[in-house]
Amino acid sequence: MSTLAFTRRDFLKSSSALVIGFSLRGTDLLALNPEQPQINPLNAWIRIAKDNSVTLILAKSEMGQGVTTSLPMILAEELDIPWASVKVEQALTDPEVYSHGTGGSGSVAGSYEPLRQAGAAAREMLISAAAKTWDTSRESCHVKDGAVYHGARTLKLTYGELVETASKLPIPDLKTVVLKNSNTFDIIGKSMPRLDIPGKVNGSAVFGLDVRVPGMLRAVIARCPYYDGKVKSFDAAKAKAVPGVVAVVEVASFRGSHSKSGIAVVANNTWAAMQGRNALVVEWEGANPDDSTDALSQRLNGASTQQGKAMRTEGDVNAAFASAATKIDAVYELPFLAHATMEPMNCTADVRADRAELWAPTQSPDWIQGMVAGATGLPRKSVVVHTTLMGGGFGRRYQTDFGVEAALVSRAVGKPVQVVWTREDDMAHDFYRPTCCHRLSAAFDASGKPSGWRHHICSTSIRAFWGGKPEQQEVSGAAEVPYAVPAILVEYAPVDSKIPRAWWRSVENSFNGFAVESFIDEVAAQMKKDPVQLRLELLAGDRKIKNVMWPTNEPLETPRLRAVLQEAATRSDWGKPLPKGRARGVACFYSFDTYVAQVAEVSVENGDVKVHRVTCAVDCGRVINPDGVKAQMESAIIYGLSAALYGEITVKDGAVQQSNFHDYQVARIGDAPHMEIYLMPSTAAPKGVGEPGVPCLAPAVTNALFALTGKRVRKLPIKLST
Repeated sequence: MSTLAFTRRDFLKSSSALVIGFSLRGTDLLALNPEQPQINPLNAWIRIAKDNSVTLILAKSEMGQGVTTSLPMILAEELDIPWASVKVEQALTDPEVYSHGTGGSGSVAGSYEPLRQAGAAAREMLISAAAKTWDTSRESCHVKDGAVYHGARTLKLTYGELVETASKLPIPDLKTVVLKNSNTFDIIGKSMPRLDIPGKVNGSAVFGLDVRVPGMLRAVIARCPYYDGKVKSFDAAKAKAVPGVVAVVEVASFRGSHSKSGIAVVANNTWAAMQGRNALVVEWEGANPDDSTDALSQRLNGASTQQGKAMRTEGDVNAAFASAATKIDAVYELPFLAHATMEPMNCTADVRADRAELWAPTQSPDWIQGMVAGATGLPRKSVVVHTTLMGGGFGRRYQTDFGVEAALVSRAVGKPVQVVWTREDDMAHDFYRPTCCHRLSAAFDASGKPSGWRHHICSTSIRAFWGGKPEQQEVSGAAEVPYAVPAILVEYAPVDSKIPRAWWRSVENSFNGFAVESFIDEVAAQMKKDPVQLRLELLAGDRKIKNVMWPTNEPLETPRLRAVLQEAATRSDWGKPLPKGRARGVACFYSFDTYVAQVAEVSVENGDVKVHRVTCAVDCGRVINPDGVKAQMESAIIYGLSAALYGEITVKDGAVQQSNFHDYQVARIGDAPHMEIYLMPSTAAPKGVGEPGVPCLAPAVTNALFALTGKRVRKLPIKLST
């Protein structure tokens, strides 16, 4: 945290407003951009004006997670003002001032303390200003609902009336400023209606596809189906003959953004652009038989039988298996997955000789800014990026390919262009969750207790695709297996692939959670133990397990994981009889510093899996907006259910085979179970909630299927016929 201490003082004095700068922590994903400029220590601002308005200026993207509600709640609590009076203003894209980036379930977790400190500093300055005005002591003053009172409220000054005086006072040290007693919270911990909902209902909200710029053209792009492939030849004559088409331009790939080469058809409207693209005659080259689903599966399985890089070694695993009375083994396989955001990718760009302006639904506006600067040769400061609302992100909108494409097309035609992706484009040119293979083994001693645990993870690594340590985002959650087994070995090996990969909701935890929580269920079955009871036994004691790849994260605390497991089991009526043809399954997991347990109640109807009920307990530290947390958990459950029941991207010769929701299904209303979300009371700092609800869903469902049918599901999506 840093206080404002440079030449903006003159601005503050003349602004007729109280402005306080502070720092919000960024996200680890930004470390992937080596060209990231030095971040100014102040990257967020509070502005209190004479009209009593309070504006929070910050570089966080609203993508449906409710960040523009939860963050104002924190500020309003500490400032002691009505929550709805805080407005959020999107920060300009300037990485030298703002730390942009919305991901990793980190917005509230990284903003909670800094926002409270900044709000407390403003509150103390306003109190000091009132005391100075009244020539009285600060101790005789107090705040309530956006005003400072003296004594028994005989004197009152609103914040707006005090800002001019307050702006001339020194800003307190944000590290030591006294925060409000949490026992007196009036806003934090109470469910508040989302501030972004009215605009989404009445149509005034502006998403990427809603952007309109004077003189704007529309474009769609025929992209090479093969990553690293290119155009061999094309004939644009028929495309140019389509009414409304104004240009056909070749778009080169840009390595930094991992955009693909292709042919853009630019028209007066999107329909004409689409018809023009349909009329194109294009021949591509770059097919790669090694990047086919079957070939990748064979390589992943083969790698899982070889020694990998040890990520966690505890005890003597070789001795445990050598002396084992019994052993069990299992292999789990998970496919590539698409993000399938409801709003397909899009971006509007206006590129001129000396500047560029973009309107983008993005989680990383500064990254797009840098990539567009690199692709166009413009100075970074000459590229302006406006962040719009977005219809889902899930990690996909952390990429920059769609922004670079729009900029290159606009530059080619010399006019503003909105590049629109169809659903087919979105499905075939995503950055997918890795495909992976997990080989697990357990050893049991003579008494039947687990004595050894081996977990070998093989995947098409995210970091290997982007550059960096291949294991970086592949082992978390598996390396921190929380169960008390005397000897543990977790190892990792990457498998090469040119298929683009990136962060998918809950990242590596989505596949490691499935493997770990499926296998511990198999251990329980081997021991003839109730799955909940065995987990509770192996989570006994007060143990802390450090995160292997992210050591700055909080360690896993087994009592908190045990508590959510007990809560979910109790709330779901675990152990009580169910109607014939139904069964329950359980899973618990720790990710993004948050503890989640889920119990799924399932049946099989005409060969199809039906999930009737999901009971979820979550410990995410102090809850800011209970309804917001519940909504995120419900969303994660549906997202996880889509992956468990349907999600599968298959590849042939390096090209994705799926094209739309008919062959890449997602959960629909009829699939949605009855969901019950229980929030564990906590005074710990708030942690992430956007992603931690995903990892438990699939293993809870497949464990329930085992309880129902006696058959293990070790490969997703669930296909009972195989």
